[in-house]
Amino acid sequence: MTTENTFHRGPALTASLLEVPDLNALVREGAVHTVMVGVPDMTGRLKGKLLDARTFLDTLPAGPDMCAYVLATDMDMKPQPGYLLTGWHNGYGDLHVVPDTSTLRYLSYLPGTALVHGDAFHPDGRPVEVAPRQMLRDQLAALASLGLTAKVGIESEFALYKGTPAHIHRREYRDLTPAFPHNLDYALDHPPALSAFFHDLRTALKYAGCRTSAIKTEGAPGQVEVTWPHGDPLAACDTYTVHQHAVRHLAPQHRMAPTFMAAPQTGVGSGMHLHLSLWADEVPVFATGSREELPDLLEHSLAGLIAGLPDMAPLYAPTPNSYKRYQPHSFAPMNFSWGWDNRTCAVRVVGRHSGTHLEVRTAGADANPYLALAAALAALTHGLHERPKLPAPCTGNAYQTHGPRRVPRTLREAVDDFTSSSIVHSAFPLPVVEHYMHAATIEIDALAGHVTDAERVRGFDRA
Repeated sequence: MTTENTFHRGPALTASLLEVPDLNALVREGAVHTVMVGVPDMTGRLKGKLLDARTFLDTLPAGPDMCAYVLATDMDMKPQPGYLLTGWHNGYGDLHVVPDTSTLRYLSYLPGTALVHGDAFHPDGRPVEVAPRQMLRDQLAALASLGLTAKVGIESEFALYKGTPAHIHRREYRDLTPAFPHNLDYALDHPPALSAFFHDLRTALKYAGCRTSAIKTEGAPGQVEVTWPHGDPLAACDTYTVHQHAVRHLAPQHRMAPTFMAAPQTGVGSGMHLHLSLWADEVPVFATGSREELPDLLEHSLAGLIAGLPDMAPLYAPTPNSYKRYQPHSFAPMNFSWGWDNRTCAVRVVGRHSGTHLEVRTAGADANPYLALAAALAALTHGLHERPKLPAPCTGNAYQTHGPRRVPRTLREAVDDFTSSSIVHSAFPLPVVEHYMHAATIEIDALAGHVTDAERVRGFDRA
């Protein structure tokens, strides 16, 4: 399929983020007529409004109002009772959205459209503390109080299936056919349709200021991985949301349907890996000389992750499906162990010398990147403050070790740990804990009474 008309690049456009004067120039030239103002919701999807570009510029620094339920709903965007932020009890009022103009970018795959991320504020000017971008900012501020900054790189895994999303929806998501039928991990001989999609995705992200490090096929049929360079944590998460938006727009043009489910099929798991390092005055504090001697800050950070991550699962594994990814020998962790260059562990120490960093492998593809990173930073900061004892590294197959705490088996178990954890309550305000506990409970209840295809296959003529 030809995609020569997919991209629309104005004369003033470069492969980088825009500044407000750049946007002004693009609007004057007629290259941009719409500004999409997007707020990441609890799932990490961008929700917002399409504004006339001239109106957007004329009203800066203000942005649009949005119903507060964009940050207090379920996956289907159905109004749900039980949230303190908004509901029938207060008439579902508005939040003010303030555009973060440092995130302005041109979307080359949507003619004449720019995107800006927005931050949510209450009518009295207070930040909305349950907003994912704000939760990440709060954890970065906690690090900054210790004189530290973080750098982050994200790995995104997702699955592609043949057919458009509308076609797959009409089939009720049954009889899925992966976009390619074999394990193409590290392959360089991709099917033509897949190569064309990769070209379009790479181009779209480049012109949105989200240049990738690499795109590769993964170990399951239809599975793809995209990575970006280490950099600013908030920008890394913003990039991920642009990436998801682009994938969902571009894949159907190649007659493929993407999914960011953690376990889209039995035996298939897609993750979101966070590569994380800490810095003080632009000096990497995880720099190692040898494996025998861990720098103090690296040791305390590792210990904090091992101690804190088990209680924070609803922030990086938010749906019942998330827990079906954690299977033996799946490259998803089943316990909270750590090791040097060990992909069977929850936390993998990667690199050498000044390049040493941590790969946190707990989050699934369905995670909200801001929340997953906020959880990792909160656990890490706990380690810097409380200095729990670091267990010995796993030097072999972590799936066969029995000492480390295991990953929760279900979202219900994870919610129980989350709500009772002193580490969680120390890291996050009570309204935040209750908000995400309620969101997880809604997801549990949404599936609790449904009979699945697997149950029918197993029990129809045997029960």
